[in-house]
Amino acid sequence: MQLKIMPKKKCLSAGRMLLILFLSQMISALEVPLDSKLLEDLVQPPTITQQSPKDYIIDPRENIVIQCEAKGKPPPSFSWTRNGTHFDIDKDPLVTMKPGSGTLTINIMTEGKAETYEGVYQCTARNERGAAISNNIIIRPSRSPLWTKEKLEPIILRNGHSLVLPCRPPIGLPPPIIFWMDNSFQRLPQSERVSQGLNGDLYFSNVLPEDTREDYICYARFNHTQTIQQKQPISVKVFSVDELNDTIAANLSDTEFYGAKSYRERPPTFLTPEGNASNKEELRGNVLSLECIAEGLPTPVIYWIKEDGTLPINRTFYRNFKKTLQIIQVSEADSGNYQCIAKNALGAIHHTISVTVKAAPYWIMAPQNLVLSPGEDGTLICRANGKPKPRISWLSNGVPVEIAPDDPSRKIDGDTIIFSNVQERSSAVYQCNASNEYGYLLANAFVNVLAEPPRILTSVNTLYQVIANRPALLDCAFFGSPLPTIEWFKGAKGSALREDIYVLHENGTLEIPVAQKDSTGTYTCVARNKLGMAKNEVRLEIKDPTRIIKHPEYAVVQRGNTVSFECKVKHDETLIPTVTWLKDSGELPNDGRFHVNQDHLVITDVNDDDGGTYTCVANTTLDIVSASAVLNVVDVPNAPFDLELTDQLDKTVQLSWTPGDDNNSPITKFIIEYEDAMHEAGLWHHQTEVSGTQTTAQLKLSPYVNYSFRVMAVNSLGRSLPSEPSEQYLTKAAEPDQNPSFVEGLGSEPDNLVITWKPLNGFESNGPGLQYKVSWRQKDGDDEWTSVVVANVSKYIVSGTPTFVPYLIKVQALNDAGFAPEPAVIMGHSGEDLPMVAPGNVQVNVVNSTLAEVHWDPVPLKSIRGHLQGYRIYYWKEQNTSQRNRRHIEKKILTFQGSKTHGMLPGLEPFSHYTLNVRVVNGKGEGPASPDRVFNTPEGVPSAPSSLKIVNPTLDSLTLEWDPPSHPNGILTEYTLKYQPINNTHELGPLVDLKIPANKTRWTLKNLNFSTRYKFYLHAQTSAGSGNQITEEAVTTVDEAMASRQVDIATQGWFIGLMCAVALLILILLIVCFIRRNKGGKYPVKEKEDAHADPEIQPMKEDDGTFGEYSDAEDHKPLKKGSRTPSDRTVKKEDSDDSLVDYGEGVNGQFNEDGSFIGQYSGKKEKEPAEGNESSEAPSPVNAMNSFV
Repeated sequence: MQLKIMPKKKCLSAGRMLLILFLSQMISALEVPLDSKLLEDLVQPPTITQQSPKDYIIDPRENIVIQCEAKGKPPPSFSWTRNGTHFDIDKDPLVTMKPGSGTLTINIMTEGKAETYEGVYQCTARNERGAAISNNIIIRPSRSPLWTKEKLEPIILRNGHSLVLPCRPPIGLPPPIIFWMDNSFQRLPQSERVSQGLNGDLYFSNVLPEDTREDYICYARFNHTQTIQQKQPISVKVFSVDELNDTIAANLSDTEFYGAKSYRERPPTFLTPEGNASNKEELRGNVLSLECIAEGLPTPVIYWIKEDGTLPINRTFYRNFKKTLQIIQVSEADSGNYQCIAKNALGAIHHTISVTVKAAPYWIMAPQNLVLSPGEDGTLICRANGKPKPRISWLSNGVPVEIAPDDPSRKIDGDTIIFSNVQERSSAVYQCNASNEYGYLLANAFVNVLAEPPRILTSVNTLYQVIANRPALLDCAFFGSPLPTIEWFKGAKGSALREDIYVLHENGTLEIPVAQKDSTGTYTCVARNKLGMAKNEVRLEIKDPTRIIKHPEYAVVQRGNTVSFECKVKHDETLIPTVTWLKDSGELPNDGRFHVNQDHLVITDVNDDDGGTYTCVANTTLDIVSASAVLNVVDVPNAPFDLELTDQLDKTVQLSWTPGDDNNSPITKFIIEYEDAMHEAGLWHHQTEVSGTQTTAQLKLSPYVNYSFRVMAVNSLGRSLPSEPSEQYLTKAAEPDQNPSFVEGLGSEPDNLVITWKPLNGFESNGPGLQYKVSWRQKDGDDEWTSVVVANVSKYIVSGTPTFVPYLIKVQALNDAGFAPEPAVIMGHSGEDLPMVAPGNVQVNVVNSTLAEVHWDPVPLKSIRGHLQGYRIYYWKEQNTSQRNRRHIEKKILTFQGSKTHGMLPGLEPFSHYTLNVRVVNGKGEGPASPDRVFNTPEGVPSAPSSLKIVNPTLDSLTLEWDPPSHPNGILTEYTLKYQPINNTHELGPLVDLKIPANKTRWTLKNLNFSTRYKFYLHAQTSAGSGNQITEEAVTTVDEAMASRQVDIATQGWFIGLMCAVALLILILLIVCFIRRNKGGKYPVKEKEDAHADPEIQPMKEDDGTFGEYSDAEDHKPLKKGSRTPSDRTVKKEDSDDSLVDYGEGVNGQFNEDGSFIGQYSGKKEKEPAEGNESSEAPSPVNAMNSFV
């Protein structure tokens, strides 16, 4: 397949354009070969590579060096002309030429003068293929002449006149730089009034007395020779009219003054340029400088406009206090009329400058070197522009084409030379000269006719590494004449690339627009022309792109905290990335607070300067990626400042302030506080709050307060520090505008009335001399108000009042300015006394054994003699004689608020004898007690027996001992004892119920089964019913002979075999049960739960007394939890009892000779009886065997 060749003008991406530009430079190098291998073999006409400037100003104190360097194959020879004739350097001993170069050195430092060698020089470089020439180089020595001697008269003028101090420096080469200084080499200050013009003169728009000095000196600096020349100092004396005394006026005529006019204000006039209009011509590309300097009083201000357009924004600059307008890189479009306007308070004038922009010749298309093969065609194009339009002329090997040897392959058409069917003799160097009155351009371009086989200049086996999905450009720099054709192949045996995804550029480069992993491989470039073929291999590797998989994120951090930016990079495993952090596109600050590790940038103790954009840059040798995040440093606002009080009135004032920096978090509000320096110095109070957009507030004031204010700003992070306090502002005194609060009238004794109130504070007093007018009278009488004025106190006592009489009271504030408004009247009472009468008709109704209801009649209100607070019942339990001797009778009290006439007494003890009485209560205390009332509580159910223990276990009997209930709550009638056996599978046997007389505390049970566990339940009864039960468990002892027989049998072989068979049978049964349960059969755990049901409802076979089946009835409740205490221990509380039923199976219980149980407990505690006895384990074979014994 033939590779597709894209058009030459194909649109390329920016990245591709950069590389194409580089490749095109290489092609240009082929035309003007730079490759060392080509330079060894190829012939090439000369090319000027370096030359001195056209206008070459030399330092006459140094040797003259005129540069001329050129290249070519064979190396060129050099010759020079001076002023249009041959310059024979061999005849001048002061002139030498650098070997292998055309550069001249003229030794004038030892002898000779620079002026001798002034002239126009031109260099020619020549070989067998042609001749190239340099520009005309004009050699001129620099000059820095001295100022001519002159006598400068002192200048005397009046204040306000204008003045121009001329400089007129000597004409040098190049022109000097002008500046004004004094004798101390200090630059003279310049301003809108005093400034230096472009011509070097110093202009004064108007003079002032401080302009008087004797050392106005103009300096000229000649940079080329590094010398400075100075003018004679100029003396200036400025007088005011008042300073001219009669003597001076008599001796000096007006004409001897610099200006004869008297000092006065005047409109502007121009000092430079003169008149209303002027012309200015400038060359294209230079800096256009326009100047207008005006005089006048007051000092005029200068403005600039362009009459037919606007000034170019990016190229316009104002200098010298806007007196100079500069436009850089001036072009023909900048031609036109510019107007400067001078203006002061008395008027304005303007001056129009007509600007014309001319242009020395400049290139539109300079001729380019041509490398052609025999028989090919080509063109040299030389196009230039200028104003006026330049004239184009051609030279061949430095000779005008009109007189140069004829070449049949050459045809000249104005600015173009057309070559057709060239031959090797057509090789030459052509010069294009474009000139007008403002300058000229000279360009050399050779035509090199070569016949060369293809050569590939790209290095062999060059490795290209490209990031996936990016363009891959494989270089094949080549040379040949005629121009070779290029083909590319992939792989060792691949065919020519023909697919559309490839692009072949004219310089031989192969482009893969979107390189993929499968683009990796070896590529071969083949160059062919009619003279031969060349090829070269390059390798291409595709790498994974570098990606930032975790970008840094926007952060808002309070000043002083720590912030962290994360940047995780994923890259090709064969490339090593470098991660760099930038701040605002620059390096991170050199600060120890910035810590960079593998994936993070951490900034500690963040400050305001740390805010900005942070960028994570990850770069490899092939690509670079970046991600940025903004850090916003915030904090509470800075304190407001510049507090000012305005509009100061008696009751209001306006406060204004300047907000501090909001520290990147908007201010939401301002808090204003005040200090009363007169009454509470140092204590700040909240005044008001205003919106964060306000900077003023109208504040309400109270009289007689020495105010200071401060302001705090608030944003989302908190409040600022307070501002500095404002100035103090003392308001005028006024009468109080409020009266004291919390006025009360209560007597402390039966014959007084204590009037109290909360005094006004200093802020509320509104003036000096704060006092209170206290007034009172009886509510139900016709007495007049009694009043008294007291000092600034908080109470007043009225003595000699009747007991508990209502009074009307009022307290009014007053000060030196007057009284407060009329106060409100409140009601109080004089002092209380103890009640005089006890409640009557007290009745008691016993509700049950713990609750009684009491009723009584209320006492008359007059007998209470105070505020009725309620009734109080005292009651206590009567003790028998022995108990009364042991302890004091404890009385209980219940208070019933208000006027209630009945109440309930809870928490009484059953079967008890109680006494009570009732009393009325007021604010002073209790009245006399009512007569005692006695009542009895009925019997209740007893508590559980205090203890239960089993003693003296034998083979078939157990003895139970217990203590009576601690709270019998009545007369015990009997005890009820219930017991039942428990087998080794934790199943309960039949329940036996016994009634025991109440006077018994010991009972022996006989005819029990040996080695059997029993569970016992005991509770007491009164006429009210049965009390709570106490439980215990115990085991009868084992017969010793049977135990020994068991041991003997257990050692027999047949018994061991039998037990193994039984164990195997049990195992089979367990497997069958397990299978049945999985199929939905009877659940053994459920059976075991049922087995522990309440002994009262457990079914039992009546005929043989054996264990019965358990019912699944839901209302069968399990037994309460029993005790696991050994038989010789006492159980105090039933809820702490445990049963051996819950302990682990497979452990055979054993007994000592005294019958005590020595087996080891294992497993979990028994649950509460209400939850039943459960076991989640299957019975062991040994326990199963024991159940058969």
